Amino acid sequence: MYDLIVIGAGPGGYVCAIRAAQLGLKVGVVEGREALGGTCLNVGCIPSKALLHASHMLHEAHENFEKMGLMNAHVDVDWTKMQSYKAETVLGNTKGIEFLFKKNKIDWIKGWASIPEAGKVKVGDTVHEAKNIVIATGSSPSPLKGVEVDNAAGTIVDSTGALALAAIPKSMVVIGAGVIGLELGSVYARLGAEVTVVEYLDVITPGMDAEVQKQFQKMLVKQGMTFVMGAAVQSASVTDGQATVSYKMKKDDSEQTITADVVLVSTGRRPHVEGLGLDALGVAMTDRGFVKVDSHWATSVKGVYAIGDAVPGPMLAHKAEDEGMAVAEVIAGKHGHVNYGVIPGVIYTTPEVANVGLTEEQAKDGGRKIKIGKFPFMGNARAKAQFQGEGFVKLIADAETDRILGCHIIGPSAGDLIHEVCVAMEFGASAEDLALTCHAHPTVSEAVREAALACGGGAIHA
Repeated sequence: MYDLIVIGAGPGGYVCAIRAAQLGLKVGVVEGREALGGTCLNVGCIPSKALLHASHMLHEAHENFEKMGLMNAHVDVDWTKMQSYKAETVLGNTKGIEFLFKKNKIDWIKGWASIPEAGKVKVGDTVHEAKNIVIATGSSPSPLKGVEVDNAAGTIVDSTGALALAAIPKSMVVIGAGVIGLELGSVYARLGAEVTVVEYLDVITPGMDAEVQKQFQKMLVKQGMTFVMGAAVQSASVTDGQATVSYKMKKDDSEQTITADVVLVSTGRRPHVEGLGLDALGVAMTDRGFVKVDSHWATSVKGVYAIGDAVPGPMLAHKAEDEGMAVAEVIAGKHGHVNYGVIPGVIYTTPEVANVGLTEEQAKDGGRKIKIGKFPFMGNARAKAQFQGEGFVKLIADAETDRILGCHIIGPSAGDLIHEVCVAMEFGASAEDLALTCHAHPTVSEAVREAALACGGGAIHA
């Protein structure tokens, strides 16, 4: 008898298991993959960041090395070796989780799970008993009507297939201008592919601050990516190894086509809960296929919980990790908490894009009186020295209390810089608190302080 069985060993599941074991519970984790870590570590966050890093280094060698006096630095791409580097990066991380499971005496139950009834998890022909069950099965790419993905063929692929193409394509069409599509599209653009992004909406990265959206798209266009906005994809077909995408322009209903070596379908993700038997179990679901949970991540069936991409909210690995730790605390009889108002989001392109809290539009729509402090990285000495002076920091504060409501950064190390604002927001800090905090010089983090100063008396270097 287990105190807890977690179904799924992705960021939410394995973190939940480790925290529960630390709290003294007997824990088992069901995972059918050959390696722990879920989508994120195996075919998502980690391998994509390896390729993003490698392609950024290539860009630096080609575009900036000579500017710094590093001569004759033109390098060629060995795609097979780059794929090996990616695989080694993944292996090191997944093996690390195996070590943590052994260290914390967590049983890896290999196979795929179903829940025949509360308190029981079936894997293969074996039924395991547990006082509590956590569903942490993650998500899978959303299909697009009229477009059939075949990762094995390598012509029309989803994010998983795009990480393991047999060769660098000469041309690529990305369907969808969300985070995943732009990250992987930028990888192949830097590797030499002609990348065209086809997006149904009139803006990229839906839900982000409008100023960031505009600036980000301009930067990506400058890097060589092409955007077709307001286009509804109708179908995609493959002929002689080439894919043709047909789409209709919303503004005039005109029908267009575009041909490329590879088409990446990146139209979002959906919860992956098939095969668990949730309907028969009586677990309540939302209209969009997510598992319904209460404020303690409990489903409608006693003793069954759900976290991560399987439940409503942003589909982010770190959100799943937070929920995993919190639900473990709840199951162990303690208080688990997640502050959903302070969950950062990051796009790992170059430049990086990061955000936390409210956008300007959300604050105004909510009737908040706000003040905005902006600071361009062109005024930051360190950023300019690194040829990354484009972009800005935008801080949003309450006009009356000065409390920080949100922050939006597009520029160097944005994914790291955002966290000082997250900490400030957790403590209810004001923009002035951030402005009065000494930041080391020269660092790109000074841009955050300058944005905070701009909420008050004014930035120094603007």
